[in-house]
Amino acid sequence: MTTDDGRTRFHWFLPTGGDARYLSASVHGAGIGGASGPPAVPVGARPASLAYLTQLAQAADGLGYDGVLTPTGAHCEDAWIVTAALIAATRRLRFLVAFRPGLVSPVLAAQMAATFQRLSDGRLLLNVVTGGSDAEQRGYGDVLDHDQRYERAGEFLDIVRDAWSGDPFDYAGKYHEVRGGHLRQPPDPTPRVYFGGSSEPALEAAAKHADTYLTWGEPVPLVAEKIERVRKRAAELGREIRFGLRIHVLSRDTPEQAWSAANQLIAGLDDETVAAGQRRLRSLESEGQRRMLALHGGDRSRLLVAPNLWAGIGLVRGGAGTALVGSHEEVAARIGEYREAGIQEFVLSGYPHLEEAYTFAECVRPLL
Repeated sequence: MTTDDGRTRFHWFLPTGGDARYLSASVHGAGIGGASGPPAVPVGARPASLAYLTQLAQAADGLGYDGVLTPTGAHCEDAWIVTAALIAATRRLRFLVAFRPGLVSPVLAAQMAATFQRLSDGRLLLNVVTGGSDAEQRGYGDVLDHDQRYERAGEFLDIVRDAWSGDPFDYAGKYHEVRGGHLRQPPDPTPRVYFGGSSEPALEAAAKHADTYLTWGEPVPLVAEKIERVRKRAAELGREIRFGLRIHVLSRDTPEQAWSAANQLIAGLDDETVAAGQRRLRSLESEGQRRMLALHGGDRSRLLVAPNLWAGIGLVRGGAGTALVGSHEEVAARIGEYREAGIQEFVLSGYPHLEEAYTFAECVRPLL
């Protein structure tokens, strides 16, 4: 495992499903849950071209972000291929590559990670995603249910770490069997493993396997309660792990400017679009998604769920659906509260991602 220096880390997000100035039915994450057909192209949309993703990655590299999260799923480009294409275009930026353990052999995944580490000079981080939609998983040929996927992920990570040891090994589990496994060139350093999820199986798997546990942007007391549960379970296993928050940010010089920008972001979402998005998101088996939806219930009058914590993005976007909205000083203060609750890493994003990466780095980060 890579050395943990204990400092707070700030990561950004690569919108490999496309970027935009305004939220619409085709925003990144809208395909989560089995939406079919080609997405409509909203006004102000930016396709996830290699040129744009390179521009964004180089900006994040130059602005001092520790890494960039690249998502996984049917709604976006493949994370391994995209990030591999960006290695040579960046200098120090790390790549937090999301992948689904049920869709690739664990020994092959260990080899892919080792190759990536060598080619990038040790800049790989791994985000394990079990999948929150049975329908989407079946579309990939995976027929396991929610709880079984977490059980299988545990076996997968056991095998990956066995392979990373560099020693020959055998493994016989419920979902995987390996005979004579051997990774001749283990990664150096060993990539850190990031793991998220809010269900009981997810918390158990994170306590056992994660180097960093990720949670979405709920109000601080809910995040603190979840951190304590995972920390306690990890301690019972003799482990210490870090904690990270996945959230959007929208800061401006004044609160009024920030809230005006937030309202403009969702101005194009009519009631029919919101209702359709909510129906789709409620069909998912993800406990984390259920908790996101419960914050506002699809009601536009309930989008302010805590001081400066706005759930408007979750009206249509799957996954992380909340944003810190306010003046630069207010957003910095709220981040400070999450830090006091135990958050050590922040995976941030904003629309459009290129411009908001600059705004946070230049106006909020110095206040921290």
